[in-house]
Amino acid sequence: MKSTTNITSFIRLAVLVGLILWASFIVKPFIGALAWGIILAVAIYPFYEKLITKAGTKRKKLVSIIFTLVTVTLLAIPTYSIFSSVLDSTTTTIQQLKEGTLQISAPTENVKDWPMGEKIYSNWENASKDVKEYALTNKEFILEKGKEVFGSFLGLMGTLVGFIFSLIIAIVFMYNADGGHNTSIKFANKLIGKEGEDVVIMSRNTIRSVVKGILLVAIIQTILSFIGFKLIGIPAAGLFTMLVLVAAIVQLPVTLVVLPAIALVFSITDNTTHAIIFTVYIIIVSLLDNFLKPILLSKGLQTPTIIIFIGAIGGVLLHGIIGLFVGTVVLALAHRFYLRWVNLSED
Repeated sequence: MKSTTNITSFIRLAVLVGLILWASFIVKPFIGALAWGIILAVAIYPFYEKLITKAGTKRKKLVSIIFTLVTVTLLAIPTYSIFSSVLDSTTTTIQQLKEGTLQISAPTENVKDWPMGEKIYSNWENASKDVKEYALTNKEFILEKGKEVFGSFLGLMGTLVGFIFSLIIAIVFMYNADGGHNTSIKFANKLIGKEGEDVVIMSRNTIRSVVKGILLVAIIQTILSFIGFKLIGIPAAGLFTMLVLVAAIVQLPVTLVVLPAIALVFSITDNTTHAIIFTVYIIIVSLLDNFLKPILLSKGLQTPTIIIFIGAIGGVLLHGIIGLFVGTVVLALAHRFYLRWVNLSED
């Protein structure tokens, strides 16, 4: 009798494991979009809830549709602008190179003072004298590096398009927020007991703090940088903007990205006053995160800021951009469980 019971339990376990594995393989292609959808839903929900409250619950569906159209448009327009800017400048450069009409301004003597300045000056001067000959001489290097840069750019643009798709999923989640919230609490209670609701709330607050303190700051710096690059007329403004976005998200100093842009502006412009104004503006933009992050990250959050920063940077290195949230939530949970363990009495 006992043997039969064991066999039955084993079969049940095997069927359950098989079902979970099968379901995970089915969902695997959509895991990234679903994860982003959950993160965005958690981050945007307070604003969405205010809209529903003002409009009334009877108009919830209409408000959700309008909210979807507005937010997707706000994301799609700058994404298209950056993409078209890079594509247009690349197409124009290739066309001018074929026709032999591409002109590159000669470098100033100040370029020699840069790190590796002699080498940069020599290559820049050769390109300015005969760009077609220079391109033919260095064809393999240009093609190799060009493919890498363009491939990275396309990958990042694909991520932005996926982000828009995830936003639509997030709005669906927010539309059914009550059911999702209750299910999350029940699941957490099953895993860790009575503290399940506290853990869910802490995870929610961590995600919102990261969105405000890291992602929102990165977007602000990116938009302001794009405006500056466009107004000064810097070549490949879209490419420099994408570099600012990546640096801000992965927590690298944005100043490292804008310094080459500043050097390029001083090398190609004849108006020193405009170049100085641009330099002051772009340096201020690159340093915005130094005082915005501490304010936004620490607001309404019990987890120490250093834990959030380590989780964000480590998460990005391990999981990519989504690691900003995965890393911070996991490290915040680990920190909470650690504190609970060390504070337990040994009685």
